Amino acid sequence: MCGIVGYIGKKEKRDFLIDGLKELEYRGYDSAGIAVLKDGEITSFKATGKLSNLDHKVENFSSTGFGVGIGHTRWATHGKPTEANAHPHWGQFSYIIHNGIIENYKEIKDELLKDGITFLSQTDTEVAVHLFEKNVRELGDCFKAFEKTIASLHGAYAILLITKKEPDVIFFAKNAVPLLLGKSSEGEVYFSSSDAPLIGLAKEVVYLEDAQYGWAKNQDITLLKEHVQQQLDFKPLIHDKLSAQKDGYRYFMEKEIYEQSVVVGETLMGRIKENRVILDELCGFDFSRIDAIKICACGTSYHAALSASYMFERLSKIRCNVEIASEFRYKEPLLDPKTLFIVISQSGETADTLEALKMAKKSGMPTLAICNVDNSSIVRTADATILTRAGIEKGVASTKAFATQVVTLWLLSLFVGTAKNTLDEEILKSEIRALLHIPLVLKVNEAKHEKIRRLSKRYLHGHGFFFIGRDVFYPLALEGALKLKEISYLHAEGYPAGEMKHGPIALADSELFTIALMPKNLLYDKMKSNVEELGARDSTLLVISPEPFELADDFIKTQAHSHMMGEFFEMMLMTQLLALEISIRLGNDVDMPRNLAKSVTVE
Repeated sequence: MCGIVGYIGKKEKRDFLIDGLKELEYRGYDSAGIAVLKDGEITSFKATGKLSNLDHKVENFSSTGFGVGIGHTRWATHGKPTEANAHPHWGQFSYIIHNGIIENYKEIKDELLKDGITFLSQTDTEVAVHLFEKNVRELGDCFKAFEKTIASLHGAYAILLITKKEPDVIFFAKNAVPLLLGKSSEGEVYFSSSDAPLIGLAKEVVYLEDAQYGWAKNQDITLLKEHVQQQLDFKPLIHDKLSAQKDGYRYFMEKEIYEQSVVVGETLMGRIKENRVILDELCGFDFSRIDAIKICACGTSYHAALSASYMFERLSKIRCNVEIASEFRYKEPLLDPKTLFIVISQSGETADTLEALKMAKKSGMPTLAICNVDNSSIVRTADATILTRAGIEKGVASTKAFATQVVTLWLLSLFVGTAKNTLDEEILKSEIRALLHIPLVLKVNEAKHEKIRRLSKRYLHGHGFFFIGRDVFYPLALEGALKLKEISYLHAEGYPAGEMKHGPIALADSELFTIALMPKNLLYDKMKSNVEELGARDSTLLVISPEPFELADDFIKTQAHSHMMGEFFEMMLMTQLLALEISIRLGNDVDMPRNLAKSVTVE
């Protein structure tokens, strides 16, 4: 999500800032900007869309000689992707860039408005630069003012700030969002969201820890935490840019599995407050006029949609049905303006889904897009959009896009239930507690990953896989099977566990591998009976459950969760890692599976 770069030194600032941001494009963005402070004056440039637009704006700008510079790629959270909302943001004498969410920005903004401060953007970030300048005026010291400013901010942030009052300094702070600083042999200081922009420039780096902040003044770096000075723990920087983008993981898919905890946190940021779901994107929707929901999607997004259908009916108490977009387009569907039409797409360019959306709009249905790419075709077409904030997903087989789609739809089901007054207050509080716990659930346990890697060697042959589950775990079974077939090229099917006896159980033998999703919180005894039926037919059983299962040939123990969606997301992790490790053992290119494209823009 987003990207930050910063520089202190004598070289051309423009080149490092633009090139550094290009190295961070993979994180996803919808606007970008830079600011350079040289000879006591700050020059800034901002542009929406691709970095090439910003590059064109700065092509005649030169900034050689000593100075400081900051650059940022933004993914919109508060406010639309406009130049006014793009970073850097400025006050009277300072500029700031920021990744993350300032959760208490509204309270800070209200106080600043009372002081007569004028705001130029809709963002949460702008409050920080105005608060800093207010503190400078009150304290007369930029360093104390920055320290006081950071102490006032609640939430997640990586911040760089420059000011005319201290023209050779970059102020920085980090909490729950990545930020590192580096030094070159020539005494230059660099900042970045990841290693990649610094390779070939900085020889060593410090990976900042949460709640650390400080300032870099030429070659002198001060690092603090809770007012106490910290040691600078410099580490050598790796020398391969692709490896840097992968953060040391073997494949982008593996990296994306591991970063699901972080991106789901991004999905939730700013959308839950005081036991309420806040979706500003839907402030214009009148849910009293909506009596049903229809969801249309393809592939992995279709599985997220199926998962959502259980949540909408269980939590929102509203009828919900799900359609495969390529089928929906040609079935002459009956479309009702009282039905909310939701489309889901990672890329926002999925051809079948886009055409289904156009059909719904033509019929007069209210439309909503759940998407990962702002300004994509689907986003531009729909009446409203909720962005999933997964960042760019390089692995063709979707992982973090699926996780953020399901979380977004879960949020939406609670929002709809509240809007229609069909959701009990205590249930809402319980669901929100469970939602906020999901980023912790998605932290990969290294020992568990190693166990999956070791047992994967038993699943490289046979005549196929059945992934089975019930209720919301049925679409998860479909998704687990899809992940395996996409990257391993082995045959796999997802099936409702209760349907096995109606035909598919005829395939059961020792060469049929059954991956059984057995949550404790949902229909455990029913699942147990279904799995026992397969075991009796000699199917090889891999059981994923918090409860030991005596008949299992292999068993992956999950944590005990109080909510079924905690089990859902942990089991999702297990199936993703299983597909990954089987495919790696088979020698496949996990990131680029044969015959598949990341964005399917044809029928």
